[in-house]
Amino acid sequence: MPVFAAMNNPNNDQSSSAAGDVFQASKKPCRSCVDFKSWMKSQNKAATVESTTNQKPETTTHECPLDINELGRNTWGLLHTMAANYPDQPTSDDQHRVKQFLSAFSFLYPCEMCAYDFRKRMHKEPPPTDSQSNLSQWMCRMHNQINQMLGKELFDCKKVDERWRDGWKDGSCG
Repeated sequence: MPVFAAMNNPNNDQSSSAAGDVFQASKKPCRSCVDFKSWMKSQNKAATVESTTNQKPETTTHECPLDINELGRNTWGLLHTMAANYPDQPTSDDQHRVKQFLSAFSFLYPCEMCAYDFRKRMHKEPPPTDSQSNLSQWMCRMHNQINQMLGKELFDCKKVDERWRDGWKDGSCG
């Protein structure tokens, strides 16, 4: 089964262990699916070598497409902030909307491998939508599972409201 077809089935146990596996299948890495250095290497391999006398020095700009690390950081910021601002006592409409959003998100996220992994995790542990606290704690657990898989530091989920809703107790958030 092609990698991307396998990813669209949350019950399929075939998954890639790293972003590189996905790109082996597609042969065309996208900026949203790899870090900047890897993406640039792939672009340099595909580009024709020009005369060094005609080349201008490269400058970086803040209007570049997000790489996988920037996309992940920004996405988690959005997801945590949404969960932090979710109602303490949501209506059935609120619950339905957040479930729809997370479901759609798990198919539309630009990194297909990441989207597939998130779908599998949601299938295994559906998001609790009965309160802000439960949704925020679930989001923190999901984020920590991803961080653990990537070898990153885990976040203390007891501090989720302080980090994403109320601001740090030391007043550093203004």
